[in-house]
Amino acid sequence: MIAGVTTAALVAAVAWLGRGGDAAPVQAATPSPVAAGPQFFGQLGSGDALAATPSSRNARLVELRQNFELVDQTYCNYAAGTKYPEASRPVSEHPDQIYPNEPVTESHAMRSGGGATDAHIQIQTSQSRVFMASGEAAAFSVRAVDTSGGPLPLVITRAAAQGMTFHGARPTTQITIPFADDGRGVFGGILAPAQTGLAGFNGTIRTEVRYTVGGKSGFVLFDVIYTPELPAVWSGQVREAVEEGSLVYYLKADVRVAGRYIVHGRVDDAKGKPFALATFNDTLASGPVEVKLTVFGKLLRDQDAALPLTLRDVDGYLLKEDVDPDRALMPRLEGKVLAGKPHPLKAFSDAEWQSEERTRHLVEFSKDVALAQGALSQFDPTLPVPKSACLN
Repeated sequence: MIAGVTTAALVAAVAWLGRGGDAAPVQAATPSPVAAGPQFFGQLGSGDALAATPSSRNARLVELRQNFELVDQTYCNYAAGTKYPEASRPVSEHPDQIYPNEPVTESHAMRSGGGATDAHIQIQTSQSRVFMASGEAAAFSVRAVDTSGGPLPLVITRAAAQGMTFHGARPTTQITIPFADDGRGVFGGILAPAQTGLAGFNGTIRTEVRYTVGGKSGFVLFDVIYTPELPAVWSGQVREAVEEGSLVYYLKADVRVAGRYIVHGRVDDAKGKPFALATFNDTLASGPVEVKLTVFGKLLRDQDAALPLTLRDVDGYLLKEDVDPDRALMPRLEGKVLAGKPHPLKAFSDAEWQSEERTRHLVEFSKDVALAQGALSQFDPTLPVPKSACLN
């Protein structure tokens, strides 16, 4: 009550001084009566807890417990998600990367001009790849079936490829692609830019295939991203080693254009099951270099990997900024690249990956957990302090 009077008097004095001090004093306002009964404003301390209603206490307790669960889950998720480095992850986290050289297949209703479709005619297509390095080729196929999957007679009337250009750029050369029937109603064609007038084109090449089915006309489009320059090529044999408790592969390369390179390698276990995705992401100087792909030791130990491992399907590219396309591809290494040695599983470390960034984040997240525990203890010291699910 005294505090309320003092505040009101101070306000009156300030108002009087603001008028120059020569006016009549302002009568101090009568302080508003304090509402009877317990009050609850925001966070409760130990004293407030005694005055709060049971319902407000319960609501605050639920809020504090939920906050603890949230910050503890954040800590645990980060700790679990970073126990392996980004350069060595379970391949299950990247299902789209498991078999990069498998054909891209699609089935859709027959498309004619103006956006019209015919659901009674299904067009099945495939293309062997989307990204193409210099000297590589892409295979396309087209087939028509009815709604029950039965083949329908299809005739290719025209198939041509052209580089896609923008902003008023001069159109590229258009090349014709022969499509042939395999005898079962599947028509296939090959796009090999290096052998055509598109050899120097850098970007998306679109192949448009026109056809007829039962007298009805339709079309399909195939897009590939082609880079005519070879920034680096693979050279020499691949070797493996056990270093710092992890399995590493060294791939020799001859770098023609220095810069940041991204390289992916797939690793299968002894049973042929896809196991890990190993990634290189670093700058390379021009000249002969070795690209290092790592299978982290703890990943091997945690998943009880069946050894020996096999490295397969390696692809890489030079990353380019502020241009389209944003990469220049290296020739890919398809299929088995190296069958490894039968190292004993105990040869690999069970330690989690460590880095300055990971340590810093774990420290900050652990502080959040401690603060949430402290808030619960301050609210009611008689409550047991909740334990973290993963923090010692």
